Amino acid sequence: MATYLDAILEAHRQRAAADVRKLKFLLADVDRCGPTRGFAAALRNADGLAVISEIKRRSPSKGALNADLNPAQMAQTYEAGGASCLSVLTDVDHFGGSALDLQYARAACSLPVLRKDFTVDERDVVEARLIGADCVLLIAAALDDAELVAFHALATEVGLDALVEIHDEAELERALAVGATLIGVNQRDLVTFQVDHDRAERMASLIPSSAVRVAGSGVRDAADAARLRAAGYDAILVGESVVTAGDPAAAVAALRGAANYGEP
Repeated sequence: MATYLDAILEAHRQRAAADVRKLKFLLADVDRCGPTRGFAAALRNADGLAVISEIKRRSPSKGALNADLNPAQMAQTYEAGGASCLSVLTDVDHFGGSALDLQYARAACSLPVLRKDFTVDERDVVEARLIGADCVLLIAAALDDAELVAFHALATEVGLDALVEIHDEAELERALAVGATLIGVNQRDLVTFQVDHDRAERMASLIPSSAVRVAGSGVRDAADAARLRAAGYDAILVGESVVTAGDPAAAVAALRGAANYGEP
């Protein structure tokens, strides 16, 4: 059955096929990049549950969320609320994001930044590094085994952390096979687009403790954060509930507080 992801991936693959840039020239430009900030390390070293706060203008399922947000101001607000890292959507057509959103956000704060996009080509990995990301997203469901191996190795080569997103046990096996040490469980079902809150709890115990465990999609409130922390997650990736909050800094602080200190 076709999923919402299929159309997005097809658009990205078509764009990659039309891209005339040579990988070797992009790699040569990496030498001019500054050091990365250590995305996985920031999550691993957080005091309690780490929050990855997302800069997200809209989504295919919900439409506009905060279309006119200022990425620099939002980054500073998230940092003030206690976020450990940022996630920035750079997909233009489906999420209204851009590389500039990532660059403005990263320049305005000290937090490491994940480029949240659909990585389908080796040039996407290197481009993430060139636009200033500290981490790249690799969606296991979007990649075959050879792509997952190659992209994960390339990310390491250019100094990026790689968040490997999985949905089930089979994808976890694939992530571990490439040596992934930063693993995200997407609670959203790719077919129905519904959030399955039991999925993350089931998967948490299967992910080795040596890996940084991240739960994402459908984290609504402090109760969800506390439940995921109890299940064994090191971090949560939160988008809609913080980007639409009246006070995003307070929303981030509430997620951390309930999960880490037992506050209501």
